[in-house]
Amino acid sequence: MRILPCGQTALLLECAPEQVAALHAALVASGLPLTDVVPAARTVLVRCDAAVLGAVREHLEAVLAAPLPPAPTPAAGTVVTIDVRYDGPDLARVAALTGLDAGQVVAAHTGTPWRVAFGGFAPGFAYLDGGDARLAVPRLETPRTEVPAGSVGLADGFSGIYPRSSPGGWQLIGSTTAILWDAGREPPALLRPGWWVQFVAVDR
Repeated sequence: MRILPCGQTALLLECAPEQVAALHAALVASGLPLTDVVPAARTVLVRCDAAVLGAVREHLEAVLAAPLPPAPTPAAGTVVTIDVRYDGPDLARVAALTGLDAGQVVAAHTGTPWRVAFGGFAPGFAYLDGGDARLAVPRLETPRTEVPAGSVGLADGFSGIYPRSSPGGWQLIGSTTAILWDAGREPPALLRPGWWVQFVAVDR
């Protein structure tokens, strides 16, 4: 892992993808004077006041020198239940790619909680990992010009929900009425890094 400067009030920690969740959890619980901790696919950004940046870096070096604790489990974190109608246009394609039938794809998607790894792409969009490994399918070769808000998809080992209508190349297996981003809500994002999502199949 490396610590890189990122402006006057932040440091960027580079790490392996499998270390991000544990490092993010350790920093959130560290008691360091941080104003924000932002995980991504291979990095964790930490922000603080410029006056304490040097002290924070010293603390971070000590954190990285020690063994990281295990990543949190659903039992130890917030679990958000999201109802999904599995009516997506790519459900049959995902079944063919995985060697499962449509019902088995749904059972795999709902069978275990997914961890909110990081946000990106659009406000409220969360990359979810840790689901059933059989559902690791590629993106579409040609992205759609418009994906409806609430579409639930799979791509590159992640699951995700489109918070608004937008172009996108994920394999769509269902839809939900959950509101992923609401500027009038505190916090605006329904899903936050370190939390968990439990998908539930519904008829409507």
